[in-house]
Amino acid sequence: MPEYSEQTQQRLANLEALAEAGFERFPYRFPKTHDAAQILAAHAGAAPQQEWPEEEVRVAGRLMTFRHMGKASFAHLQDQSGRIQLYLARDITEHYDLIKKLDIGDILGVEGTVFTTKTGEITIKVRKFVPLVKSLHPLPDKWHGIRDVETRYRQRYLDLIQNPEVREVFRIRSRMVRYIRDFFDQRGFLEVEGPTLQAIAGGTEAKPFKTFHNALDHEFNLRIALELHLKRLLVGGFEKVFEIGRNYRNEGISVKHNPEFTMLEAYWAYADYHDMMALVEDLLSGLVQHLFGSTQVQYGEHLIDFAKPFKRIDFVATLKERAGLDFDPTDLERLRTWADQKHPELRSVPSYKLLDKLFGHYVEHTLIQPTFVVDVPLAISPLVKRHRDPSKTNLTERADLFVAGFEISPIYSELNDALDQRARFQEQAKRREAGDDEEPEIDEDFLLALEYGMPPAAGMGLGIDRLAMVLTNQESIRDVILFPLLKPRKEAPDLEESTDQE
Repeated sequence: MPEYSEQTQQRLANLEALAEAGFERFPYRFPKTHDAAQILAAHAGAAPQQEWPEEEVRVAGRLMTFRHMGKASFAHLQDQSGRIQLYLARDITEHYDLIKKLDIGDILGVEGTVFTTKTGEITIKVRKFVPLVKSLHPLPDKWHGIRDVETRYRQRYLDLIQNPEVREVFRIRSRMVRYIRDFFDQRGFLEVEGPTLQAIAGGTEAKPFKTFHNALDHEFNLRIALELHLKRLLVGGFEKVFEIGRNYRNEGISVKHNPEFTMLEAYWAYADYHDMMALVEDLLSGLVQHLFGSTQVQYGEHLIDFAKPFKRIDFVATLKERAGLDFDPTDLERLRTWADQKHPELRSVPSYKLLDKLFGHYVEHTLIQPTFVVDVPLAISPLVKRHRDPSKTNLTERADLFVAGFEISPIYSELNDALDQRARFQEQAKRREAGDDEEPEIDEDFLLALEYGMPPAAGMGLGIDRLAMVLTNQESIRDVILFPLLKPRKEAPDLEESTDQE
């Protein structure tokens, strides 16, 4: 048995006292008739000292405050929908003397009627209460909350109990994902599920997590992208597919990166990147309007407007202007020489990654309003069709959507030339052999599928977590992921404990 604190031991004693008085220790059910918000909405605007004795209600939730005042007591009960005040009195409430055995944090069921107090607060007059679960630990101090940010993530349940604004973030995220699913379903896209365990982790450049399958006696990777299996489905005859799923990348953690994250990817046969850009505009402008009744959202100090059309800028022209280049940056030899002089901190970065690094340094943070960066260079686009314009031989039909200074959605005219794809994979394999462990292995199974013929198609990805950051005004990706990855902690949690009275 663990060594419990004095407060926990007292709570265990209270549980024992309630059981001795005839209450079930852990009841199996408590049928509710209402939640707090329903009662508050039904009587909103009622005058003080009104009463509805005919309206019987059964409500359950967590006890958040308790004020004992002799023959009468007031408390607040919190359920999923919000908080409501309780009134308990010796001449009204059964087992009134046992309310001293209730503790803040306990889960309680109550039966009674509704009235308003002298101050007009809508309140339940409790005729009967049922202890449902004894909380063995005090909640964090109500005035200071959870001071340690890591504790908020590690013990998210406490964060959710204490902070209604945190609960609202995840409600918005849920509504966001539901809208996205409905949007694609209404346009004839089929939702599918690809494998999470993959022999070869492809579809992007990232270091995968590895695991071993005992029965197959083989090492597998957790997927780093959804792309390559969804494209196989285009080969198989599905023309519109999408997936919302988890990816895993064995990389660093930052305010914009979590090793486990959620992506949307969609593929549309017989369309190109222009078609997909228009679809993404429709998706995001409609989503924001649906959630907030306007196309505008506040993110930090910026008011971001998702009204169509989104701005479009050219990758090469913008990089040349912002970096002050007097040459074509797709000339990687010249770019290497220039970068070595201007940015010695990038000398260890391979030449083929310089374009991405320099664009991030000079341009990305300035792209606050929704902006498509179009015609991205071939050197950093291994799965994208070359540009159809013969004057843009070093570019691809790729557009990256930036919002609030970071990328949330890459959009491609997908490469479906199996021979060209093989050549690009072989180039990546050479880089991998040279020591770049983010470059993928050659996926022969995917190449075989392409050789059977994949129709021309457009594809897109959308970072669900990053989009949720923008739409809920959160600076860190950890604040929109319920349980972000943390290093395990062996020590017992050290929380700011409360007293058991308000």
